[in-house]
Amino acid sequence: MRASDRLAERIRALPDEPGIYIFRDASGSPLYVGKAKSLRKRATSYINPDPERRLDRMVADAETVDYLVTDSEAEALFLENNWIKERQPRYNIRLRDDKTYPYLKLTMSDQYPRLAFTRRIIDDGSIYFGPFLPAGVARRAIKLVQKLFQVRVCRIEIDGKLPRPCLYYDMKRCLGPCVDGLTTHDDYSSMVESTNLFLAGRNDALLRDLRHRMRGASEELAFERAAQLRDTIEEVESISENQKLSSQGGEDVDIYGVCVAGENGAVTVFVMRRGQVLDRREYFFEGQEALSERRLLSELLPQIYDRTSFVPREIQLPMAIDDSRVLADWLSEKKGRRVSIRVPVRGSKANRVRFAMRNAKMSFRRRFRLDAEQMAGSDALRDHLHLEDSPRRIEGFDISTHHGAETVASLVVWEGGEMRKRFYRSFNIRGRDKADDFFSMQQVVGRAYKRRLEEAGEMPDVILIDGGRGQLNAAMKALSELGVEETPIVGLAKREEELYLPDHPEPLVLDRRDAGLQLLQKVRDEAHRFAITRHRRRRSKRMLSTKFDELIGVGSRRRQLLVRRFKSFSGLERASRSEIQSVVGVKVGSGIYDQLHRS
Repeated sequence: MRASDRLAERIRALPDEPGIYIFRDASGSPLYVGKAKSLRKRATSYINPDPERRLDRMVADAETVDYLVTDSEAEALFLENNWIKERQPRYNIRLRDDKTYPYLKLTMSDQYPRLAFTRRIIDDGSIYFGPFLPAGVARRAIKLVQKLFQVRVCRIEIDGKLPRPCLYYDMKRCLGPCVDGLTTHDDYSSMVESTNLFLAGRNDALLRDLRHRMRGASEELAFERAAQLRDTIEEVESISENQKLSSQGGEDVDIYGVCVAGENGAVTVFVMRRGQVLDRREYFFEGQEALSERRLLSELLPQIYDRTSFVPREIQLPMAIDDSRVLADWLSEKKGRRVSIRVPVRGSKANRVRFAMRNAKMSFRRRFRLDAEQMAGSDALRDHLHLEDSPRRIEGFDISTHHGAETVASLVVWEGGEMRKRFYRSFNIRGRDKADDFFSMQQVVGRAYKRRLEEAGEMPDVILIDGGRGQLNAAMKALSELGVEETPIVGLAKREEELYLPDHPEPLVLDRRDAGLQLLQKVRDEAHRFAITRHRRRRSKRMLSTKFDELIGVGSRRRQLLVRRFKSFSGLERASRSEIQSVVGVKVGSGIYDQLHRS
């Protein structure tokens, strides 16, 4: 019996019940996972070839099909999403996001869980909350949790053997589990559970639990603990009321646009909260076969909302998708209230969707216009640096100085195949009088990404440091102090053009014609050019200011006026008395003219 016949026989034997079906290749690896109200009816459609169907190549590669039966379509949707996320079948559409959004996590695998800021969700037993937009909201949430529930945020190992607690305990921002006797495991666990309820937005359940614990503390005559719980209840009630008031008259909506051409696709989402668009997210698909916009949205939406703890009241789409009712039921169950999926055709809602569609087209053009050479460089870096995906954004740093004076650092950005000058930044290095490239590199990397984490929140795919092992270690130290450990970083030394990687004791030497090396050289050279330009400009400004500073009776404000009017000191020397007086006044102007022409 041929393999195709065996597969068809296996498909016809599937049960007429809801569940998921899994096509596997000869080695048993999953090729494609799908959901169905009836496994037999849905999978039977794959037996007869259809030139319009994009999965015929998958069926040709398949050797067998397995299945798992569920009680409902919604349960099948959830199970399908988990299988795609965990096993990543080759022919399924998988989520690719251009940003790393900020989340909070409770490290439940620890004996005394801590609350941490993170940008990556991993299966480590922690509970994740978010994403938070902008990133500063997440950091404010941490401070609020510390104030209300005194859950720790430190990374130290908790064994109770420390002689005294840190300042957070004295500030009543931590229960102090690091010191034996300051708290009990049960008391700390109850605060962790309260934190979980609070960050998940389940304030009603949290308030019931807090009131129950307050009554229990009063009955045990633990009046101080009861008073603390009373104050916490008042704080949570105030926060809940503010949240309710802020949402009146506003909408919590996610608005989708999509663009597909050939085997590639882009999805843009406008995040509207309380009637205001707070953020735009972009997702991309790079496939093996052509697909439709409807299919892309149908398979991406469950993955998107499985990764976030917040589900909006309404989702607005440019077209109807498969199993929208099942998806709405699943999201409603996750949110705890009804979630609507709509396709607006007129009015302001339709205009929003058209705006999202236009942005999706622009995102598609920006993402997929890389020419073959640029794509080759990005793909080569993925292999050299052992990255999961080809980098789309590289940020390069360089230092420029002259015997330690007027030290300037530069930050340049390569994104989407071109240098993005609107993202360039320069930094004046502070704190050292002599040349110290290591100190300067540590300072500029720390300053650049401290602000990034507090405001924008988007980290690059690769950080490039101009220099060798010393500069690389200085940059890594700055990132470590910020808690950034997952962003790839590489040093590129001049002369020999060697690559220095964090986990490799010896430098990596690539062929001078390597596309990945040439891409890094392009970014490094631009960072050097930008740093030199800013350094020379600063030196010229200092030398110019020094001559103007020698003028007697002229303050900083008048010096600025003179520089702006005459451009240079020689220009001031050539000016007439009346010209100078017209800028700084008669008396001061005459004094300046006399000083310049005293000889």
